[in-house]
Amino acid sequence: MKKISLLLFSLLFTMFSYAQLSVGPQIGYTASNLSMNRDSITNSMKHNLLVGGFVRLGTKVYIQPELNYLTQGSVVKWPSLGNLSPLQQEITIKTLQVPVNLGYKVINAGIVSVRLFGGAVMNYNLNTQIENTNDSEEYQKLVPEDFRNLTWQWDLGAGVDVLMFTLDVKYVGGITNVLNDIQINGTEITSKSNLFVVTLGWKIL
Repeated sequence: MKKISLLLFSLLFTMFSYAQLSVGPQIGYTASNLSMNRDSITNSMKHNLLVGGFVRLGTKVYIQPELNYLTQGSVVKWPSLGNLSPLQQEITIKTLQVPVNLGYKVINAGIVSVRLFGGAVMNYNLNTQIENTNDSEEYQKLVPEDFRNLTWQWDLGAGVDVLMFTLDVKYVGGITNVLNDIQINGTEITSKSNLFVVTLGWKIL
């Protein structure tokens, strides 16, 4: 067992020694939405910015972990309750996001390359803010404490590299429920966060 572990370590060390390494900052645009498990609850997207950094290790096949700060959320509209005005909640989740993607360069033409990638995304909820348009106490509302601290997503996308710049476009889908186990008006409510993301990075290394 010891010899096998040593052999695997040697192979990984050799592979990483000859692999291309890129590191850099990135900025981006995000469009996020919180899908709900009830058709009577409507929602609309929130548009925000992303800032972060990435590390890319590999040549034709590569692995790319990232660390990003972004805002997820949605504008959620609940159905009317009796004669009350509809309740609308603008939900903002400030997130520290850690995607880890496995990618493949389908075209590598010198200064230009085209990539496909996919992977898993971990989200840590730094802060949740909710603005209500109707403060009637008769409504059961979502509150910041209803949101989980840690959630998971998957992502799938494509990228283009030109010289030292890297442009990625990807869709991020929810895996885990962003809410704790809660019920509103006798019905269990679940929600997943989905995003459309465009990032522009600069390979400084």
